[in-house]
Amino acid sequence: MTTLRQAFSAEMNAARDNWRQGRLDVAFAHLENAHVLGQRRLGWHFHVHLWMLRVGWAKRDRREILGQLWRLLLTPLGHLTGRLPIGNTGGANVNAFTPMPVRKELERVLRGEGMEGKSDKDLGD
Repeated sequence: MTTLRQAFSAEMNAARDNWRQGRLDVAFAHLENAHVLGQRRLGWHFHVHLWMLRVGWAKRDRREILGQLWRLLLTPLGHLTGRLPIGNTGGANVNAFTPMPVRKELERVLRGEGMEGKSDKDLGD
């Protein structure tokens, strides 16, 4: 069974690997998964938004850059107030305050049931 830490690390490693290969959209999809998995831990949550900013910068996506700067400011406040929109994927394409449904594979990890058999193809590659 995959633990939350293992699943989060796997998503971040996949994001970095795809980043290095120039596959920025796939890297971002892994970061969205990492965001859902890690948003209840301040360090993980903040780290994901830094990486989302990095991808936005590489893509020269002004909306993503501004959205991630905003989210980096909001992240500590969200943790202090306990107002974290569960399931939110963290990108600038979604409202920062809107809860979203959690994908089944991620929900299994969050419930402690593991996350086996996921690949980049499942992320739209």
